[in-house]
Amino acid sequence: MSRTAAITGIGVVAPGAVGREPFWELLTAGSTATRTITLFDAGRFRSRIAAEVDFDPRASGLSAQQVRRMDRAAQFAVVCAREALADSGVELGRVDPGRVGVSVGSAVGCTMSLEEEYTVLADEGRRWLVDHTYGVPHLYGFMVPSTLAVEVAWEVAAEGPTALISTGCTSGLDAVGHGAALIEEGSADVVFAGATDAPLSPITSACFDAIKATSPSNDDPEHASRPFDAERNGFVLGEGAAVMVLEDAAAARARGARVYAEVRGFAGRSNAFHMTGLKPDGKEMAEAIRVAMAQARVGADDIDYINAHGSATKQNDRHETAAFKRSLGDRAYRVPVSSIKSMIGHSLGAIGSIEVAACALALDRGVVPPTANLHNADPECDLDYVPLEARPHRMDVVLSVGSGFGGFQSATVLARPGT
Repeated sequence: MSRTAAITGIGVVAPGAVGREPFWELLTAGSTATRTITLFDAGRFRSRIAAEVDFDPRASGLSAQQVRRMDRAAQFAVVCAREALADSGVELGRVDPGRVGVSVGSAVGCTMSLEEEYTVLADEGRRWLVDHTYGVPHLYGFMVPSTLAVEVAWEVAAEGPTALISTGCTSGLDAVGHGAALIEEGSADVVFAGATDAPLSPITSACFDAIKATSPSNDDPEHASRPFDAERNGFVLGEGAAVMVLEDAAAARARGARVYAEVRGFAGRSNAFHMTGLKPDGKEMAEAIRVAMAQARVGADDIDYINAHGSATKQNDRHETAAFKRSLGDRAYRVPVSSIKSMIGHSLGAIGSIEVAACALALDRGVVPPTANLHNADPECDLDYVPLEARPHRMDVVLSVGSGFGGFQSATVLARPGT
């Protein structure tokens, strides 16, 4: 019997909104959560803005020991997993732990803790040979990205397949795709799938400053993230996480669960071209979209909404606009497209899972989130990018895409249950 992965629980920690419902309210209001960086002194950097999460781990239910042990990214993931579990109504005590899996994505792992610890061990950079005796007991865990998946597995007592997916900025989409595959192939009955990243640190800012990828609009941070706008000047870094509970759709219906959406198709491709560059024709993203749609058994005319990568760099926005036209033909001009990065920034590996959560909520509630700050569209980006205001819209099938450094291109198709 074929199996389809269904999303039955959603947990979100996002800039401006900790929790699923505050997150949805922020998106549909078209509010922006980008601001001047407060997590560290960014005065020396070209770009001094970010989309930060106002996050208190103790208020979010983590113990003092968990806070001490976990990097900020792990804290986000565990809090999301708890919310997703409660939302799903799954009683883990009735599920064989060996049938519970975890698929977590992350682009940069425990960046914040690693940088903080290096600063201490190197005496603020003065020592080339670091003094290991100053290292905290959890330093090894910070160095191993799989710690993020392990923390979620410990939280939900998962003894089934557990993996950390690290494919740059497509990590979140890829982790959900991997989790859905575990359900489809019968390797697990419940999977906690999503991604997390907390990259807001000096080293990350320095790296993106060096290639001038981030916006220098420091005097107007609320309007700095402008996907598809002719005046855009780079993306705005963010942080956050989303975790979803995936189950077999038939089993979810049998227990009377609320199903937000079904994961009908997923595909990933690589451009094998350049670490940060993209070909303007969008061929590889278009191929990922084509394969994901074929797997979902839908055609171009079935796509009702596209959640774009929409990073607010010229090469990305034009690349994926070309990919939509290449894969969907004339339908690309008639389907609404939007980028939630305009509101919550680009949280690297985490953003894909946050966008999947947004797509599932959009399907469930019949509203397309807007592209904030889009006042003057780039003439080369001539599709319907839902500027400024959310739009009520009946959706049965939605497409979410991602593009990552290294040439990664991913596409996911979600569908309303029963369609």
